[in-house]
Amino acid sequence: MLRVENLETYIEQFHILQSVTFEVIEGTITVLFGRNGAGKSTTLRTIMGFYHVSRGGVYYKNEKLNGLPTHVIASKGIGYVPEDQGIFQHLTVEETFALAKKEKDPEGEAKAEWMLEIFPDLKKYWHKKSGYLSGGQKQMLAIARAYINSSGLLLIDEPSKGLSPLMVEKLMESIVKIKKKTTILLVEQNFFMSNHIGDYYYMMDDGKIVHQGFMNDLRKDKETVRKYLGIS
Repeated sequence: MLRVENLETYIEQFHILQSVTFEVIEGTITVLFGRNGAGKSTTLRTIMGFYHVSRGGVYYKNEKLNGLPTHVIASKGIGYVPEDQGIFQHLTVEETFALAKKEKDPEGEAKAEWMLEIFPDLKKYWHKKSGYLSGGQKQMLAIARAYINSSGLLLIDEPSKGLSPLMVEKLMESIVKIKKKTTILLVEQNFFMSNHIGDYYYMMDDGKIVHQGFMNDLRKDKETVRKYLGIS
């Protein structure tokens, strides 16, 4: 569904991504691992067109995305949840849902209803401004907004960041449910979370893919986890 080939990205004079290659298979959760500064978020932002592709290619359903503006890439059906969630603090939950839905789109209505089933807290605070939601509720809203506006692929950046263990478990359960209807590329440092919900993984270090495989295999590979994530 998504293919990244020999991706090179510079930010100013810094060579951040160096020949990054991976693929995301339809119907799976693929996890991008790595320490802070490894290039994970830059990879997602490059896919979405926020950063210029210096070399290589990004392909979604075999269509090359290089050079397309971010709003055009999003219109292809890719939903993006940035690390800072990217919600409008002054809008209510209801207004955020309305903004995500395309006008007179029955499919968008159905998606919105399903998101309220997945995230009942959002229904409870339907008329509350997003800025007053808890961290976990904001993350729910960010994922719901991206899902409603997508049609096949979600890019989610560090969804567990700053959340309590209980909220992380709720989020894990929700993402597994969402996987039944869409494909997910997940950037995450929380190994517990990724270990339980991921199908495939790619390990990044210093802007490169240094390890990859099935999540089932990584669970047993304590040396790789220790070396690249610092987890014993």
